[in-house]
Amino acid sequence: MLRSLAADFRIIFDRDPAARNWLEVLFCYPGLQALMFHRVAHWLYHIGIPFFPRFMSHLSRFITGIEIHPGATIGEGVFIDHGMGVVIGETAIIGDGCLIYQGVTLGGTGKESGKRHPTLGENVVVGAGAKVLGNLLIGNNVRIGAGSVVLRDVPSDCTVVGVPGRVVYRSGVRVNPLEHGQLPDSEAQVIRSLVDRIQVLEQQVEQLREQPQPVYVSSDGEEICVGAAPNCQLRDRVIREFLDGSGI
Repeated sequence: MLRSLAADFRIIFDRDPAARNWLEVLFCYPGLQALMFHRVAHWLYHIGIPFFPRFMSHLSRFITGIEIHPGATIGEGVFIDHGMGVVIGETAIIGDGCLIYQGVTLGGTGKESGKRHPTLGENVVVGAGAKVLGNLLIGNNVRIGAGSVVLRDVPSDCTVVGVPGRVVYRSGVRVNPLEHGQLPDSEAQVIRSLVDRIQVLEQQVEQLREQPQPVYVSSDGEEICVGAAPNCQLRDRVIREFLDGSGI
């Protein structure tokens, strides 16, 4: 337990540029305080002490804003940055060196018994507000983007973004673990591709409109010209802002 607490303490100076001295880290970092409570509560939980582990978890939640069930297994060198609103379920397993931001939920999806919470490998980064739900296996060195909702297993060395979370491989590109917001936006890429395709189709329609249009005569003798609808350009301000990033 003491070795784990020492690793939790040291990792803060490696991960947080705002950490200036040991006194500040010890008394002003709720993530570290929550882990200190949890290490003791987890030990009491596994030796079968009733009530007190859950009470310590509840007390830790009141003080730090971080809720960790005493049954959760947390490795060494884990850093919960800021941490307000973090929820970690009973059967969750977190590997060494993981970085968890505020608002993260490692939760279950139903009332099933047994293993019902996620397992995180080593050096996983879970961005602010992300939700990882169910008995999932998240591999080593995975980056989960802020606000993502992960509902399926994720292999190692991948990046997950979106709702629901989608895996984006980033071969040969090193990601700074603190830059959990600097992730590829697959939704914008797909929408851009669709818009490009629409523009190509509009050009083809315009070329067809320039050709002579067939003329038909209705039953009452009126001539009808069959042509394309008026040209519609992409001038919608909302779409432009979305493609520029402000709508994402």
